[in-house]
Amino acid sequence: MEKTVLNAEKREIIGKHVKTLRREGKVPAIIYGSDVGSLPITLDMRETTNTLNKVSSSALLTINVEGEEHAALVREIQQDYIKGTLLHVDFLAVSMKEKLRTNVSISLIGDAPVLEEFSAMIMSGVDTIEVECLPKDLPEVIEVDISHLEELGQAIYVKDIPAIPDVDFLTDMEELVAVASAIKEQVLEPIGEEEEMLDEADMDVEPEVIEQGKKEEEDFED
Repeated sequence: MEKTVLNAEKREIIGKHVKTLRREGKVPAIIYGSDVGSLPITLDMRETTNTLNKVSSSALLTINVEGEEHAALVREIQQDYIKGTLLHVDFLAVSMKEKLRTNVSISLIGDAPVLEEFSAMIMSGVDTIEVECLPKDLPEVIEVDISHLEELGQAIYVKDIPAIPDVDFLTDMEELVAVASAIKEQVLEPIGEEEEMLDEADMDVEPEVIEQGKKEEEDFED
């Protein structure tokens, strides 16, 4: 398994004052777990952003804190809704000698013949599977081959996914992963004259503006 390393420094600045770190291109973060307790750290914004964009949510990372390495999983990422920049990252430290439970993303691969033959579409079910294994055996993604879906209604369930060595699936085996479904054509109804004509009063009504996202407060606290 390829080792992905993030370099970090111990962090003394906490609470409302962490906004000064972000102005300096830093990301406040924390590592927690039975072995480390709660360890506030600081990461480089650019390095962390590039790394997290390249790995899956279940990827095992190595956090190098001033020469001391911690194997960890990303547990929460907070971002600025407008700028898309990182605000804070939570990491869960894990022991390489103890089994862990976590969710692994599903990736559908292959070309399903039913798509072309019947102009069908593949409907997804669950998009993650809960697994239990040692950290060294943790898959970054579980690939599911859909190339054998040839008829409408054919489906793939968790029980159909080939076993992965030393990895136990905890998700219900009967959970649906993918199914071949027909595409229904939409019939557009003709618009009547009464629907084409708008009342002049309606024409003068200003559209209601709905806020699409809540702006992260600058004074974020751990």
